[in-house]
Amino acid sequence: MRPTHLVDAALDRSLVLGYTKIGPALRRRWWPADPATGSLHGKRVVVTGATSGIGEAMAQSFAELGATVHLLGRNRAKVASYAEGLRRAVPTADVVEEVCDVGDLDAVRAWCADLTGRVDALHGIVHNAGAMPKERAETAQGHELALAAHVLGPHLMTELLLPVLGAAQGSSVVFMSSGGMYGAGLRVEPDEIEFRDGEYDGVQAYARTKRMQVVLAAAWSDRLRGGEVRVESMHPGWVATPGVSESLPRFDKVMGPLLRDPRSGADTAVWLVATRPDSAGSRHFWHDRALRPTTYGWQRDEDPARVSRFLSYVSGATGTTAW
Repeated sequence: MRPTHLVDAALDRSLVLGYTKIGPALRRRWWPADPATGSLHGKRVVVTGATSGIGEAMAQSFAELGATVHLLGRNRAKVASYAEGLRRAVPTADVVEEVCDVGDLDAVRAWCADLTGRVDALHGIVHNAGAMPKERAETAQGHELALAAHVLGPHLMTELLLPVLGAAQGSSVVFMSSGGMYGAGLRVEPDEIEFRDGEYDGVQAYARTKRMQVVLAAAWSDRLRGGEVRVESMHPGWVATPGVSESLPRFDKVMGPLLRDPRSGADTAVWLVATRPDSAGSRHFWHDRALRPTTYGWQRDEDPARVSRFLSYVSGATGTTAW
């Protein structure tokens, strides 16, 4: 193992060094090259949760690389406001305003049907929309809100957009997970998946669904192995965003000076879509442009039988192809 790999691994396991702005400050000395100027010219990319924090930064980075950027958010006014700001920041930007609540499965179906009627090909989608409810809430279809926004909606969207993703002859789907997923095991019982199994904790619900995203992305990658559509997951590190300030105020106060800016948090997702690097075998979880373990030494790898039960729940809840 090269010395830089040893340092990189040490940063990753130290958390404070690897997850904060210290990580990219050191790693950019050896990490892979930036996407080439104009590398996304003539290509279309969808960013969900595009009106705040990491989503905003990601959209601007895609626009700077020449992509037609589809900004997707729940609030039409916020989408319009950020689209206006993006066009000012990047005068050459080709921006398409999209409105959809990713957690509402009926809205996802309607929006996907509309998009596939408007575009011939889609080169990338980043599932970045997120939620960390303080109290348990359900969507119109009766699913826990974080589960619907992070897992069910993105899964359904991925399946429904496969025709246009495949037509791009080289596309990427990226699930924006979180380092917090390391603190949550995969839940497979319906009451656990929907967080009806005890007193609700929004932070823990977030971590559970972020673990689910990593498992789901790996399953998608296996399903599409050898094809033109690649599916990855990643975590952005600890990023200063409005969501962190609101949901984790004490963490934000203590770690604030060390938190990454949103552009740093968005970097790996942009790099994955723009460069489509080869994964190593069954590994698909990235951070700071490098593959990372999905479990640490004290954790076991996912049990295939449990993964199968989880995937069956997802396909049943969304009415999609069985795994």
